[in-house]
Amino acid sequence: MNIVNKIEELSDWDIDEMKRHDNANELCSSDAELRKRAVKIKREPGHRIFANRSLQLDRIKFYGFDMDYTLALYKSPAFEELTFQEVIDSLIELGYPEQIQDFVYDRKFPLRGLWYDKLYGNLLKVDTHGNILTAVHGFKFLSGHEVREFYPNKYIQVDDRIYVYYTLFNLPEIYLMACLIDYFSKVATYVEDRTSVEFGENILSFRAIFNDVRNSVERVHYKGKLKEMVCANIENYIHKDEQLPILLDRIRSHGAKTFLLTNSEYWYTDKLMTYLLTSENNGQKRDWKSYFSYIVVDAQKPLFFAEGTTLRIIDPNTGSMKLGSYSGQLQQNEVYSGGSCEVFSKLIGSMGKDVLYVGDHIFGDIIKSKKQKAWRTMLVVPELNHELKVFHEKRDLFNTLEELDTSISELLRSFDMASNQGPDAVSKIKHKIQQCTHELDMNFGLLGSLFRTGSRQTHFASQITRFADIYASTVVNLVYYPFFYFFRAVPQLMPHESTVDPEEPMHFKSWGDEKSQPASSGHHHSTFDQVVTTLPRFNHSISASASIQTHPDLPLHVTHDHDDDGDPDDENQDKDGQDLEFDLRSRITYTPPKRNTELTNK
Repeated sequence: MNIVNKIEELSDWDIDEMKRHDNANELCSSDAELRKRAVKIKREPGHRIFANRSLQLDRIKFYGFDMDYTLALYKSPAFEELTFQEVIDSLIELGYPEQIQDFVYDRKFPLRGLWYDKLYGNLLKVDTHGNILTAVHGFKFLSGHEVREFYPNKYIQVDDRIYVYYTLFNLPEIYLMACLIDYFSKVATYVEDRTSVEFGENILSFRAIFNDVRNSVERVHYKGKLKEMVCANIENYIHKDEQLPILLDRIRSHGAKTFLLTNSEYWYTDKLMTYLLTSENNGQKRDWKSYFSYIVVDAQKPLFFAEGTTLRIIDPNTGSMKLGSYSGQLQQNEVYSGGSCEVFSKLIGSMGKDVLYVGDHIFGDIIKSKKQKAWRTMLVVPELNHELKVFHEKRDLFNTLEELDTSISELLRSFDMASNQGPDAVSKIKHKIQQCTHELDMNFGLLGSLFRTGSRQTHFASQITRFADIYASTVVNLVYYPFFYFFRAVPQLMPHESTVDPEEPMHFKSWGDEKSQPASSGHHHSTFDQVVTTLPRFNHSISASASIQTHPDLPLHVTHDHDDDGDPDDENQDKDGQDLEFDLRSRITYTPPKRNTELTNK
């Protein structure tokens, strides 16, 4: 069936059927007009799940979920403001000046994925390769010259002086670090040098400020009253999605298992899950634990994905752990504490790739689960909706950047190595590109987009691409996809594939097309017999009548590992289990090489 007929067939489907074939528009990628018609089949952007690697949902037998910022999405900026104030109170108890009580949280400044340089006190936005995109000292955005004073090549790699802010819990911490560095840099009683501030006979290094803030954040989260305050006004801090219980129920009814794997302690998990999932039907209350096949709290990820801790069972009535290490089968409605991925996988009967784990922590949830057990991964990125909104509303800026880039290419096309000076217009266009990129960045926030600056992807974006098989703004987007759905990754094109027009004539020879030239009498070449005598001798002999194959045949079967997330036992086979055959001899000319008699006759 050709593409046009396929589109006509799609147009006759009802809306529900069209939603179940989200990727049908890939059939139209060669024709712009057909693409416009087929794009209507796509789900609305807020409901979409995006794929970095192909994933077939009917291969998934276990759906695992983190709790914080995954099943339980905290309201922004209310939760960040609460955390911000609690950490300030903790710092004042450590001796920090009372004036820091005047700090007010600004959600437009902090950005997930920033790096903090403990030596110089700088917040850094870094690209995929470690090149510095933006550097901030307090609230001062450093110029290119100032960045080079700290980092001569505007380049840095992760080491013990760098802390990466991976999670949404880090947002108030990022802003507080900027507030403190700015405060100590500007108040007259403090004298700043490159790595610290001095006041009287005291020295406070930027590393010490970081340690104090980091310890205060840990204390507020694990020993303070932050969680009690959330539970006391849970409607103000936790977003309740009515689709969440529907999602979990549908997974269970489909025959797959669900599990909750969270670092939070049981009492807090119980409070949040009760709010999110407890329902009443005909006067009967349904316990939230019935939505999960297995429940693990206090998991201590990422340690859970390495050596782990002792697996214990929790009494749900008291919240206390029972004595000893648990070694039996995992039971529904029971709650377990700790353990390891190795033990957990054995107890539930998982093979690894039959698990889809959903979380928000790119390191603790996604990278470690992918590396250690090859779990399939889904990253929750709540910021995604804002990114999509800006991308849609400021599409004209994206188009302008593309046009400016094309203009430079056209201007420079006629110049080569013999040219001594380029056109004056290039510098003007570069200036416009900088101006346009800056305007676009400011629409995302003071530090720009989570995923890029201009044409360069951030380190955080590269981590998503590398380790998250799929990603979405919320976990409930899974409810919009059928269990037989196939998430197919967008082809990753290299520059020579994406920028060269395939219809443009190619006035060059391919490497390897040159004909062999006769050997010059002035050069010495080893003869075939001389080469053979230098090869190692084998103890066995080959029969003189044996048929020697001197070249490979054109394969009649699929030889590549196709990107369809297939089962190794049935990939490249038809429904009857026979190898798929594709006889290409009528379309591909394969001429075996002939022996070079110039060499063999010498």
